Amino acid sequence: MKTAIGINEANRQTVATELAKVLADETVLYIKTKNAHWNVEGSDFYDKHKFFETQFGQLDEIIDSIAERIRSIGHYAPATLKSYLSLTHLTEAVSEQNDSHGFIKELLEDHESIIIVLREHIKTFSNDCNDLGSGDFVTGLMETHEKMAWFLRAHLKS
Repeated sequence: MKTAIGINEANRQTVATELAKVLADETVLYIKTKNAHWNVEGSDFYDKHKFFETQFGQLDEIIDSIAERIRSIGHYAPATLKSYLSLTHLTEAVSEQNDSHGFIKELLEDHESIIIVLREHIKTFSNDCNDLGSGDFVTGLMETHEKMAWFLRAHLKS
């Protein structure tokens, strides 16, 4: 059945393509946060283990919401690891040490990278693609990542 929501197919395709890349980024960040949760070591193990658990829980909700947004504009969400690795701009590389400082620094860099991408999408989706809903949606994602990044940044203060 045709998706008739007031946005032409070309614009919906543009938005879906970009959201698929964001979905890939979020999934890679989720896995990296799980890695930190599972493998962090040091005297702050328990605190950071719980902290990373909170963050990957938030990312899980974000991932689901992005896939549902893609579906709501009439497209299918990618759902394979292979597709995510081909779409993401993040790297899977992780630090050699399993200390909280290294994990937090790396995760913070990824959150900040995603924030920059999302900020660019707000104007494109709203103005160029006439999709105010997706523009608003990525604004919310950006705000969530800004808060998550703040929490990570706060852990790096000495």
